[in-house]
Order: sequence, then structure tokens, then C-alpha cells
Amino acid sequence: MKIALVQLDIRWESKKTNYKRAEEFIQKASHEKCDIVVFPEMFSTGFSMNVSAIVEDDDGETAAMLSGMAKRYEINLIAGFPVKAFGDKKGKNIAVVFNRSGESIASYIKIHPFSFASEDQYYVAGNDTVIFNIEGMSSGIFICYDLRFPEVFRSIAKDVQAIFVIANWPASRKEHWVTLLKARAIENQCFVIGVNRTGTDGNEIYYPGDSRVFSPLGIEICSGNDTDEFLTCIINPNEVTEIRAKFPFLNDMRIFRH
Repeated sequence: MKIALVQLDIRWESKKTNYKRAEEFIQKASHEKCDIVVFPEMFSTGFSMNVSAIVEDDDGETAAMLSGMAKRYEINLIAGFPVKAFGDKKGKNIAVVFNRSGESIASYIKIHPFSFASEDQYYVAGNDTVIFNIEGMSSGIFICYDLRFPEVFRSIAKDVQAIFVIANWPASRKEHWVTLLKARAIENQCFVIGVNRTGTDGNEIYYPGDSRVFSPLGIEICSGNDTDEFLTCIINPNEVTEIRAKFPFLNDMRIFRH
């Protein structure tokens, strides 16, 4: 399976500009025969707390754009963007998955808003994990700060072959990003695909890209730098079954309650 990781240098709160650049990368991924193209967290706006200006309906213009691009280029798409929270002045930081027919097959609300940057004051927290099947590969998805909480990854580990993590993870904590992605792959014996943005946002926060893909053994398959916005990698989902049969560590999992 060939995956395109788009380390988009997101234009601050400029949806139209980001849509246009996203389509260029989707077209490139389709031309290169990729099966899935993955964009960062809040790809259409950047990590903005300006909720009143940027949120939209779940099936609004961004969802329509992604659905249309998936169908037009016959490719699976994964991306994050902000939407309205029902009956609340806050928004939802979501990740969505569209299949080659443009159908939405999964939608996930970020479980852990980043309180250090006051995200919890502007976006509601999700309560549920999501598992979906993409090109025959059982997968889960999380967003950025979720990466620091291994228990949510552990909760779906036995049921997935791959976990996607989309992010706006700053350069100041780059080593944490890489280390935690690798740890999540090793401890859950699955592929972990982390996609982070590049560039500087409207708050003058710099992002290193550094998107990574790790195998079920924690072997790095590919990595991005801080300038290239497009990279691809190939994974074999069957490797998960083989590794887990050879090293059946997940069978020894125990749940502890206080």
C-alpha cells in the first residue's frame, strides 16, 4: 500500500489557498499511484482558536472539497479541519476519512484538546475512538496531543493494523513527536503514520514537518524534513499479522483499574 504524506505549509486561516494547494498534492499523489493521501491537523486553517471565523458544518465546504477531490482523483483522503459543535459556541477539531468514491467512512473528534495552548477553551473534547477499513487495512486515527496518551492507542491496538496521527506539532518538541510515534508503533505492534505540517503559523510558531512512518517493530520506514511538503512510503499491512504471530505480546495485555 502506497501512502502520500503531505506536510502542508498551511496558510493561516486561508481556506481557499489551502484547498488549492491541497488539490495540487492530491493530483500528484494520484499521478504517483498512491492509495491514500494524508494531510495534517486543521489543514485548511492552521491551529487557530478563532472559532467564530473558521468553523463550519460537518458537511460544509471543506468536507465537500475533500469528498469531491477523493472522487475526482479516485484516491482515499485523510485530513483534519475545525467544525461546529452542536449546541455549543465551541468547535470540534476533527479528522475525516473519505474513500475513493468520495464517501465519508470515518470521522473522529480529538479526544485530548491541547490545554497548554487553551485549545480546551475553544474546542470540545471527543469521547470515542474510531476504527475504519481503508483498502482492506483496519485503521485508527488520532490527532496531535492525543499522541501523549498511550491508553487511547492501547484501547484499539488489537483491532487495527495501522494508526494515523495528524498534527500541528511544533519544532520545540520535535524529539517528543518522533519518540512517541515510535513508541506507539512498538508497544501496539502496528504501523504508525504521523503527518505533521511545515512552516510558521499566525502565532509565529514554527513546525518541522518531520512526518514519520514506523513499522510494527518500530523500524523507521520514511521521514520528512522541514521543507519538503510531499513524501511517499509503501507499507504491507500483512506484516502486522506476521509480527504479532511471531511475537504475541498483545495477548498478555491486562487491564488495571483503581
